Amino acid sequence: MEYTYKAINPAGARVTGTIRAASPDEAMEKLAADDLIPESVNGGAGAAGNMGERLNLFLARVRLPDLILFTKQFRTLFNAGIPMNRLLEVLSEQTDNLKLKKTAERMGGRIQEGTSLTDAFREHRRIFSPLYTSMIQAGESSGRLGEVMDRLVYLLQHEHKVKSDIKSATRYPKIVLVVLSLAFLFLLTWVVPQFVTIFKGAGIDLPLPTRISLLLHQWLVGYWFLSLGGLVLFIVGLRFYLKTETGQYNRDYLLLKIPIIGPVFQKGAMSRFASIFSILQASGVSVLNALDVLADTIGNKVISSEFERLQDDLKEGRGISGPLSKSPFFTPMVVSMVAIGEESGNLEEMLHEISVHYDDEVEYAVSQMSEHMGPVLIIALAAVVGFFALAIFMPMWDLVQMV
Repeated sequence: MEYTYKAINPAGARVTGTIRAASPDEAMEKLAADDLIPESVNGGAGAAGNMGERLNLFLARVRLPDLILFTKQFRTLFNAGIPMNRLLEVLSEQTDNLKLKKTAERMGGRIQEGTSLTDAFREHRRIFSPLYTSMIQAGESSGRLGEVMDRLVYLLQHEHKVKSDIKSATRYPKIVLVVLSLAFLFLLTWVVPQFVTIFKGAGIDLPLPTRISLLLHQWLVGYWFLSLGGLVLFIVGLRFYLKTETGQYNRDYLLLKIPIIGPVFQKGAMSRFASIFSILQASGVSVLNALDVLADTIGNKVISSEFERLQDDLKEGRGISGPLSKSPFFTPMVVSMVAIGEESGNLEEMLHEISVHYDDEVEYAVSQMSEHMGPVLIIALAAVVGFFALAIFMPMWDLVQMV
């Protein structure tokens, strides 16, 4: 069985971990054999308990608010001067998120083995992004980890705000589209067939909208399994396609080109580019390494490919603003501000100004998108209602004339 323990190592530091043994006494003997002084040995769950814990750990997710809270707690404990081993132990005890709790425990064990803090973070790539680990590396190598953690907290909060603004703007259209689709299916499978039966019994020639509705109804009723299977295959195939480099590139390119939504995603990308680049520059990360991090964290494959091209130009000594001006996705303002920053030596300050400006632009673009989506949804609703109105009332008018 597996037991959790707290013990004191030969250096006098308190350590925690897990050990497999047949009983608590055997676990304490094993700890003593490893030159550890046991303080407590708990647990002893069998295979079923371990399986349940692993299942819970597998299902647990680290959301951005959880990561922000974890980073704030790490920063506070570090600034208080708490040793790293004890810091990670406290984090594992105080963190509510199960995955972050186990991650802190494992990181503490790796630190005790002599692993650097950066490598301990980098071993958990699914939780800590390349941006996160690069910031930790910059702070650890420069000896200014506390300052870097302050910037990292700001960056995570900024990213959370931008994502929340975009999600809140698209939530209402999603709800309307779902309700509209359900209403379409209800009318097609229940309402229209009732009227079609009456019209056929009266011997009326059905107009085109009614015939289309009847064909759709017959397809859904007679071949619903094909429709459902095709929908499932389409969704699964689309998910696999979007996991490929080509699929992600085409998806992001399409999002940037959609008339109403595209400007929001472009301005959001400009805001992230400026804020991340500015903080990486302030943290002492080189330009080439910063572009590597941006390519992995910008959240848009189209713009990421531009960073890869920009790296090649930088290696040839062409600067940043020149290659940026060739990209259709970087706005003239971004290019001009970066050029001014390069010439004056205040690139970090100019990038911060760009970030502040595009934060406001994203908020305005989101509000504009919400305003423009309203008329579009009304038109879509009117088209669905108008189609079914024609399908029902055109033959009904013929029936009235016949009577």
